Amino acid sequence: MSGEPAPISETARQALEQERADLRTEREKVAATLRDSDSDVGDQADAADELQRADDLRRLDDRIERITTRLAQAELAGPPPTDVVGVGSTVTVRFSDGTTDTVQIGEGGAVLDRTLVTADSPLGSALIGHRAGDTVDFEAPEGARSAVVVSLGD
Repeated sequence: MSGEPAPISETARQALEQERADLRTEREKVAATLRDSDSDVGDQADAADELQRADDLRRLDDRIERITTRLAQAELAGPPPTDVVGVGSTVTVRFSDGTTDTVQIGEGGAVLDRTLVTADSPLGSALIGHRAGDTVDFEAPEGARSAVVVSLGD
């Protein structure tokens, strides 16, 4: 992906906001279990447990920060395009076997739900830059496939 902020769909934004809220709740619980730095730590098992909780806190803080940054970037990028498939687009496609599916084009990384297709996947990269009515070809695990972009948008 380029360094420019990429838009995200409304569903992806809501999922990230929910994940951030859940992480903040978990962070509060972990932080409440940490001892004051002035108190004595008991045996080595207590010390190891304390270190693990501190690591958990850092991991939670890092993920919260990444989500907050991604949401801010999405805000700067504005809404996903509706005339051409890009990151953040919701796309309905009809496959050569006649089935249709609606997917969201997302960045690589954590999958938010089963309708997310990453931009670097075979289908996602084939769809990027195309418009409604275009046919795209891509390599699926079962072999070469094609799909028609039926529509863009929610």
